Amino acid sequence: MMKKWLVAVLTVFVLAACGDKQEASPENLQKTIDEGTVGFEMMGDSIQEEADVPEAEKNNIISAFNEYIAAFNEKDLERYKNIISKNATGFNYDEDIEAVSDVFNQYDVKRTAEDITIVKYSGDEAQVFSNLTTETKEIDTGAELSGVGRQVTVLKKEDGWKVSSIYYIGSE
Repeated sequence: MMKKWLVAVLTVFVLAACGDKQEASPENLQKTIDEGTVGFEMMGDSIQEEADVPEAEKNNIISAFNEYIAAFNEKDLERYKNIISKNATGFNYDEDIEAVSDVFNQYDVKRTAEDITIVKYSGDEAQVFSNLTTETKEIDTGAELSGVGRQVTVLKKEDGWKVSSIYYIGSE
């Protein structure tokens, strides 16, 4: 029972920005990687930083990623709305906002990103890798769980950098 709860919660809040829950399956994620949508092999141990990112853009991209994590951790729906793309490729904006709002009402969540690295950059799109630790507490029951995984957050340049899709693999 507890394992199912953990999987359900992690799926909702880590992949809240992935409107298509099938996208989260290992098979679909591997297909996405094979097609070149995500800029590196998520199962490998080596993460290579993209060399051709202008310093100012690098700072803006990392700042946008950090804002995405902070807005979520602080349950600030307005800030979260401002960092998520309205023209996302990986989720429906309105559905994502509704799902995240539900998470904010039911859980206290703290996500900690480490090893934040831009792994792919093309001027109007950036892919940011991070090792993500997620600590969750269900507000009603006080039940606590934590999980770790690897995430690639795809940001698109549209009036600043905005989160457009998310790819996540949890560790066993």
